[in-house]
Amino acid sequence: MGSSLSLFTLLFFLLLISCPTSSLDSPCHSTCGSIQVKYPFGTGNGCGSSRFHPYITCSPDKDQEQLLLTTHTGSYPITSISYTTSTLTITPPYMSTCTSMQPSPTNLGLDWASPFQLGPSTFLLLSCKPPTSSLTVNSYPVCDASSSHLCASFHSCPSITSFGLPLFAPIDTCCVYAPANFNGKGELDLKGLKCDGYASVVSFADYPTEPARWVYGVELKYSGGAFDEYYMDNKCTSCETSGGVCGYSIPSESFVCLCNNGVNTTTDCYNLNNNDQILANINWDSASSRISK
Repeated sequence: MGSSLSLFTLLFFLLLISCPTSSLDSPCHSTCGSIQVKYPFGTGNGCGSSRFHPYITCSPDKDQEQLLLTTHTGSYPITSISYTTSTLTITPPYMSTCTSMQPSPTNLGLDWASPFQLGPSTFLLLSCKPPTSSLTVNSYPVCDASSSHLCASFHSCPSITSFGLPLFAPIDTCCVYAPANFNGKGELDLKGLKCDGYASVVSFADYPTEPARWVYGVELKYSGGAFDEYYMDNKCTSCETSGGVCGYSIPSESFVCLCNNGVNTTTDCYNLNNNDQILANINWDSASSRISK
C-alpha cells in the first residue's frame, strides 16, 4: 500500500511539473520597462547573480517599471546597458542637463563593495566658488583647463539661470572634471568642492558646442567576478538561449535556470521533457516558491 502511494505521489509530481503553468509568478523577468535584463543582472532577489543584488532591482510599479541602481547615496534609474562592453548608464534625478538644471541636494556615490566603477563620463561641476582651478579631490587638481570650452557651451543653455547665473556666465564657476574620481567615501562631494550642481555627459557625438544635443548620464563599468564568468560561460548562455532567466537558489546561491512555464532547472529549459531532469528539479521548485513570496 505504502509503495503504491509513493508511486502515485511521484507520478503526480511528474505530471504537475511537466505541464506548463502560467499561474506561477516568478520574480525574475528578462525585461524591466524598456531595458533587457540579462545575467549578471536580475529583476529581484534570486535573479541574476547574487553579487549584483540588492544593487540592481526592478521597481515594483508595474505601470512604470524602472531598472534601478541603489547605493548608499540613493536610487538611480538605469537608461541603458551594454552587455558587450560591460557598461551601464544611469540618470541621477538631480543631475543637470541643458534643458533642466537644478542644485543637487545630495551627493552621487557608489558603494566600495559593489561591482561598479565610474566609467569615462565627463562631469561638469556647476556654480562653483571661483576660481575653480583650486578644486581638488584626494589632494589632486580636478579641473581640465583645456576643456573649458565645454563650460562656455553649457553656459549658453537658458536653464543656467536656475543657478542664479546669467546666460553666458563667466566660466570661472564651472569645472570640467574628466576623468572623474570619487573621494574616500566613494562620492562626488559637491559641498566639499563648493559647487551647487553637476552635469555628466556620456557622449558629445559630433556636437561639442551644442549642449542640447549631448547625451547626458553617468556611465559605469561593472565586473562580474570569477563565479559569474564561470556560470556565464558554462550555464547561463544556454539557459538564456533556451528562453530561461538565470538566477540562484536561496540560501545556497547555486545556479538556477527559471523557465517560462514556472519550472526551474539546474541546466536550461531545453531539458524539461527529460524525466530524470524534472525529478532533479523538484527541490528547485520549492526554492522558487520561497523566492516568489
